[in-house]
Amino acid sequence: MNFIINIIVSAIAVLIAAHLLPGIHVDSFTTALLVAVLLAFMNSIVKPILTILTIPITLVTLGLFLIVINGVIIIMTDKLIDGFEVKSFWWALVFSFILSITTSILNALLGNNDKREE
Repeated sequence: MNFIINIIVSAIAVLIAAHLLPGIHVDSFTTALLVAVLLAFMNSIVKPILTILTIPITLVTLGLFLIVINGVIIIMTDKLIDGFEVKSFWWALVFSFILSITTSILNALLGNNDKREE
């Protein structure tokens, strides 16, 4: 149940970020849900692989290259989902940043934290 709530919160955050940024376009809430699901999948499967492959450059940049990996994941999501448009790589980076902040704020407002209740 917590996964579904996190996906819905992420979809709302996608809509908010798309509304705030002129370089991002989302057609509908359904598209935002698809973006949220695909981003969750990409962050759990693709991001660790990209992180391992780029360890040397990540170490040299003191971890800042992870921001570039986030942008690449957003661009990949753009290519896979119709109705979700990112105008450039820079908009993808800003979208990633705004999405993280918005998701954190929404989770705090809803009292939805990642700690498991025991």
